[in-house]
Amino acid sequence: MLLWWDVVADIWAAYQLQPKYFLGWTPWVLMGMGFLFFIPVALSEGRDPEGRFYPRARNAYFGWGVSLYLLGFLLAWQVARLHDGGLTGS
Repeated sequence: MLLWWDVVADIWAAYQLQPKYFLGWTPWVLMGMGFLFFIPVALSEGRDPEGRFYPRARNAYFGWGVSLYLLGFLLAWQVARLHDGGLTGS
């Protein structure tokens, strides 16, 4: 989100109560969800895999976290390119 602060600020400034407006937040929601899936993975680091608080689906959480974050990152990159006028300097 810090990489594309100007894009986020422009989306925030263009607030309208329409579904099209909320689609503009999709990349950052996906990246946030990716971070949420990393929380159980990070908290279980160094714990006993047979322990009570070790997530049984740790690898699945990690996979979902990576997938959602990368999808959001690439989508945010595309949104930023469109925001900045597409391909320039090619």
